[in-house]
Amino acid sequence: MAQANSCGRIQRALISVADKRGAVAFARALQAAGVDLVSTGGTAKALREAGLDVIDVADLTGFPEIMDGRVKTLHPRIHGGILARRDVDAPILSEHGIDAIDLVVVNLYPFQAVVATPDCTRERAIEHIDIGGVALLRGAAKNYDWVTVVVDPDDYPALADAVASGPVSAAQRRRLAQKAFAHTAAYDCAISAYLVDGRRTESFAFEPLARLRYGENPHQEARLLGSPGGSAGDSVARAHQYQGKALSYNNLVDADAAWACVRALDETAACVIVKHANPCGVATADTPQQAYQAAFATDPKSAFGGILAFNRALDGACVEYLLAQQFVEVLLAPDFSVEALELLAAKPNVRALRIGRRTDTDSTLLKSIDGGLLVQTADLSDDESRLDKVSERQPDAAQIVALQFAWTVVRFVKSNAIVIAAPGRTLGIGAGQTSRVDSVELALHKAREQGFDVTGSVLASDAFFPFADAVERAAEAGVAAIIQPGGSIRDDEVVACANEHGMVMVCTGMRHFRH
Repeated sequence: MAQANSCGRIQRALISVADKRGAVAFARALQAAGVDLVSTGGTAKALREAGLDVIDVADLTGFPEIMDGRVKTLHPRIHGGILARRDVDAPILSEHGIDAIDLVVVNLYPFQAVVATPDCTRERAIEHIDIGGVALLRGAAKNYDWVTVVVDPDDYPALADAVASGPVSAAQRRRLAQKAFAHTAAYDCAISAYLVDGRRTESFAFEPLARLRYGENPHQEARLLGSPGGSAGDSVARAHQYQGKALSYNNLVDADAAWACVRALDETAACVIVKHANPCGVATADTPQQAYQAAFATDPKSAFGGILAFNRALDGACVEYLLAQQFVEVLLAPDFSVEALELLAAKPNVRALRIGRRTDTDSTLLKSIDGGLLVQTADLSDDESRLDKVSERQPDAAQIVALQFAWTVVRFVKSNAIVIAAPGRTLGIGAGQTSRVDSVELALHKAREQGFDVTGSVLASDAFFPFADAVERAAEAGVAAIIQPGGSIRDDEVVACANEHGMVMVCTGMRHFRH
């Protein structure tokens, strides 16, 4: 019989995982360290097939799995072994012949994935609500003073090293317990949301990541929370920071805006410069340095102290060039060369962040209001096939490319939003004005300020034109083509104005407000 153990030392582990990624290798490392393995069902089968010695839960409890596996670990010999306080309850373990369990390795039935399938029935969803696994996780996490719990396969390697070298530290046990509670909280939120409307709904249980120095202003407190299921380096919230002081609330908001925009321009190298959550320069080119040069030229004055995001790895030449041009608060990229990092090390105030180039993105956006939380799906859809060429003059191939670029960028500009562009680069951006014609004027002013000739340029508007005045002003400046959602009661007047000036006008049927 396993004896009650000291803090953090692992003699017996219970392994029962739905996600078996890395489980065999982890179990092999545990057994090599002298740890007894207890397991259930499919996990026990997988471990045995890998040549490992496994104790069945049924042999430990003296009671078989019943009700098609609904009840297998819900037993005092399991939960007593997990919940026992080793300094208080050791006599109870001995009296009842209960073996202490020092490590619980559990993750849950994939409820969220199952209910996301189109043909998921209510009965199938209910059967994928994990009960025993949640109880195991909560019991082990509650007793983290004595028991180690792990839910994330990404944590296996570090934990295996800790087990092999000695007791698992109190700090590591506490961190893993926090992850376990975050895991079960997100799971329960997903089930609760499903029961509201019978379909997949995002869960809103978040993992505390950091306490920030302050919020938008120094008198405001702030924290950073991570969405469930995230991994190190896969997002702005979990980016790998090479150097510099901790990111502030405003740094994170701006970095998120820059990264969202640059990710949408993935066909070629791109650079986005953001200031106060608005792009002030965006460009694509053959290389990151060329993209930066064009983006910076849009509005060098606003770029000072900005957030720069790239969708390609940065080399030393690019980093050297941009550091010579401006002061940078935060620099984001999928990777940095050794030379680039050496150059950045001489500028310790620049925060350099490496973020993996995920193919997916967060599909739900949250915004707090007084007394509540607004929830919406992310603005991700851009169906190019929906372009409706409403003007008499039709766009040529170069204009289509420029219009699509401007339409992508305008999605990330605060409303009312106007982007004036040439193929692959912004010339002027008008953001956040209370009237659309003012946003047009601001974008034209920004272009004139840098000496750009907007003759033949294109213009994107995030929402329809309520009047023809903004189109008239763009035409007078020399803009040749406009892309906009359409849908105004004065669309006929707006299109007529475009035709009067020989302009191209394309409607998308899709609005891109960004408040």
